Amino acid sequence: MSVSVEREIASFRDSEIRNNLRRVLESCSKLVEAGDFHDSENTVSELIEFLDSVYDAAVSDPDSERAENEAFEAISEIQRYICSPSLDQEVVDALSFELPKAVSKFVGISSRFLDIATTIIDQFIVKCGPRDMLSILCNTLGYSSKITKAASYIVPPLSGISKVIISIKRRQFEQVKEAVPIILNVLKVVSLESEEEEELEDVFDRAVGIAISICEVCNKLEGDAKPKLQSVLGLYVLQCMALISASLGYKASRCHSLVLQLSQISSYCGLSYLSLLTTYEVETVESSIFGEDKDLFMGSLSHVKHGAALSEEVAYTAKENLTAIKDELCNNQTKRWQAIGTLKQVLSFVNLPWELKKHAIDFLLCITDGRISRNCNEEHSEWSSYMPSLFSALQAVKMVIMHAPEPELRKKSFAVLKGVLDDIPISQRLDIFKALITNTDSSSMIAIFIDLIRKEMHIAICNSRSIVKDAPQIENKAFPDTPFWNPGVIELIELVLRPPRGGPPFLPEQSDAVLSALNLYRFVLMIESAEKTNCTGVLSRNSLLKAYNEWLLPLRTLVTGIMAESKSDHDDFAVDTVCTLNPLELVLYRCIELVEEKLKQST
Repeated sequence: MSVSVEREIASFRDSEIRNNLRRVLESCSKLVEAGDFHDSENTVSELIEFLDSVYDAAVSDPDSERAENEAFEAISEIQRYICSPSLDQEVVDALSFELPKAVSKFVGISSRFLDIATTIIDQFIVKCGPRDMLSILCNTLGYSSKITKAASYIVPPLSGISKVIISIKRRQFEQVKEAVPIILNVLKVVSLESEEEEELEDVFDRAVGIAISICEVCNKLEGDAKPKLQSVLGLYVLQCMALISASLGYKASRCHSLVLQLSQISSYCGLSYLSLLTTYEVETVESSIFGEDKDLFMGSLSHVKHGAALSEEVAYTAKENLTAIKDELCNNQTKRWQAIGTLKQVLSFVNLPWELKKHAIDFLLCITDGRISRNCNEEHSEWSSYMPSLFSALQAVKMVIMHAPEPELRKKSFAVLKGVLDDIPISQRLDIFKALITNTDSSSMIAIFIDLIRKEMHIAICNSRSIVKDAPQIENKAFPDTPFWNPGVIELIELVLRPPRGGPPFLPEQSDAVLSALNLYRFVLMIESAEKTNCTGVLSRNSLLKAYNEWLLPLRTLVTGIMAESKSDHDDFAVDTVCTLNPLELVLYRCIELVEEKLKQST
């Protein structure tokens, strides 16, 4: 087939599409103007189906230039029709609900459709009024769940919403309050699922544009509505900040620029970096805005706390002294605990890049090192409300230690772990350790926690000896006021050596944890024997018999069997198993010897 014939066929087909489209549009106009609403609705549906067929043809054959050009001609025809000054208002109203969805889809074919789709939506904004169009465009956003290339699809309606918000003249707070959760829900779904960075940059550029529009509206408001709208804007900005950081990546070309713009708006809302780290209560703000309906909107604001934790840029835009902020956190334990509870959000957010988590660890290291002020009153119960938050922070740090790709980051995270543990009142520390161990599957991490407990007990011994070296020893109280020297330690050891599920622990999988537990048991047994005390109850006959019959002997049977089986094999796994269990076996037999010796003495 010659080139000229192909061009004629293409031209004919373009003309056919244009003619069919014009026929449907003219029919729609006549029916609406005649007041035939039933048939006009059918004609609008026919128009949408026709546009969908043109769109589907282009998407199904992405390499076809002809299909893309036909789609471009179709949407260009829609633009000419909507922009016509003679178009009846009733026709515009009839098309306003469905056409924004239909034309936004075309942006997924190619970026050259974006300007036309945006222009069409702008025409609807001008001709239909901002209040109606805000609702229509929010509905258009909601339709994104049915679109394959959702990131491209939502750019035109987001752009339209930023223009609509500025145009609203009455009840601005109420209108924006209803729209923001819808916008944020769509942004969250699209940003965390899309892998196309360039498209997401366009999405968040428009999302920041909406924040700027809300800010402009705030400037024009007076009275109670202004601070309320600023609160809504603050939530919106923080949620966007988290989504941008998670989806664009720390080194994305636009990420820093977008976060900087949002930080400036955050400062306008009266949010400082220190307040975001310490006193900013998301639930309180949500309640003040949404009242009893706040639970309906929590899903759309699920990453506001992450945004607060990532808002260090706010400190620079607000000209806050970051060194002074760190010093204040070092000197004020309550604020430090609040900041730790906020920064854990960065560490626990799986979508955030490691670079941002490294930054959070560095900040935590600054405020939890050995130079900090620990001024909590052990007799005061007010600090107990912070323990759940500190525990979850430790859990988040633990996950960084386990999964960080760089040794240096793991090393720093371990230092933060020890710093946060040291910051917890000593009367609560053993309970925190127990919670960490029972909520950890990693044998190596359990071993680390047990080793830290042993160090705490050793420090308690040294401190007590220095205090009471000249005082007469109280019976069974060689270590007064040392919460780690109590029966709770033996309970922790039992969790590892005789797990709650029953039977001995799994070996060699849990060898690290078992070895540490055995070392701790041997340590406690030897110290209590040497000091002639029984603070932990480890030397009571019942405790010795329980440890001997329920922990040590079943463990010896298991280890002996595994070692014998492994020594008869010659593969790498068998060799590794023997090497792993050798030190465990040595400590196990030493514990058995000590217990047998104590049992003989007690008879």
